[in-house]
Amino acid sequence: MSKGLLIVLSGPSGVGKGTVCTALRNRERIDNLVYSVSATTRQPRLGEEEGVNYFYKSREQFLDMIENDQLLEHAEYVGNCYGTPREFVEQTINQGKDIILEIEVQGALQVKKTFPQGVFIFLLPPSLDELKDRIKNRGTENDTVIDHRMSVAEEEINMLENYDYAVVNDEIDRACKRIEAIVMAEHCKIPKK
Repeated sequence: MSKGLLIVLSGPSGVGKGTVCTALRNRERIDNLVYSVSATTRQPRLGEEEGVNYFYKSREQFLDMIENDQLLEHAEYVGNCYGTPREFVEQTINQGKDIILEIEVQGALQVKKTFPQGVFIFLLPPSLDELKDRIKNRGTENDTVIDHRMSVAEEEINMLENYDYAVVNDEIDRACKRIEAIVMAEHCKIPKK
């Protein structure tokens, strides 16, 4: 049995990573895709569920996970910690299933050091103005946090060269089709020796 792909989807906050990942999971063309659930110290947003959207941890629990090397990557972003549980990712890939990580840029760069053979996709907004509107429309952050997120977004976009692919999220269905094409191409790729 061949190993599955590790697909890393990242991009600035508010670009629609979660929306695209949810849409990908509901599509028939990618039937072997498992979603990696991250751990976070962030408080749940309305409608989010433990073990579905995130594993919600206290800061102390999260630091214990780091200490015990239980995270494939971890990052602090706007005062909250995020990380990918290592064991689940490795088991999924070894079972021949593809796994998608929806993570921030800092985390993606950590994963690239550990799994350089992963497929790294950067999700871009159509424009920075559109990104700011998306963040505002969530209604979950105040103006100070929004300004900080925009500043971080510009820094993250400048790290695009560290990725294999860039996909503009101008429309969900179109972004999903582009990612499906990338995954299909990666499965057809001839391994290099």
